Amino acid sequence: MIDEIRVGNGFDVHRFGGDPERPLILGGQRFEGTGLEATSDGDVVAHACAEALLGAAGLGDLGEHFPENDPASANADSIGILGRVADMVRAQGWQIANIDCSVIAEKPRLAPARDAMVATLTRTVEAPVTVKGRRAEGLGALGRVEGIACFASALVTR
Repeated sequence: MIDEIRVGNGFDVHRFGGDPERPLILGGQRFEGTGLEATSDGDVVAHACAEALLGAAGLGDLGEHFPENDPASANADSIGILGRVADMVRAQGWQIANIDCSVIAEKPRLAPARDAMVATLTRTVEAPVTVKGRRAEGLGALGRVEGIACFASALVTR
């Protein structure tokens, strides 16, 4: 029997970087193109999922647990961070029911790697994750292809 249900919302956004050697990683998958500027690997999908889980469980935010000024955060694997967050949530007695993500990007197209993204994210949090691609239709910084954003919602129960 479920005694408690909570929902958390997560958001992350990063601009494209200037280093052509930096890989573009979304949902744990590599895409063609220049990567995103970030302390970690810049995976906005993993970051938004982690923020949503932390919010749902009342555990603060990523900056509290993985500070940008911590040398351990430099180029950190965001899927690894997401896995650690999922473990923290479960350690508080929560069960992760699901996470739903909307990625806002003019490029790259997510469809070719969506199944792999979903599989990686689902395996990492040990719960169903869905990923949808959305376009900004040319509006604002995202529409001008200056970066990528992701919104995520997580449901946890206990």
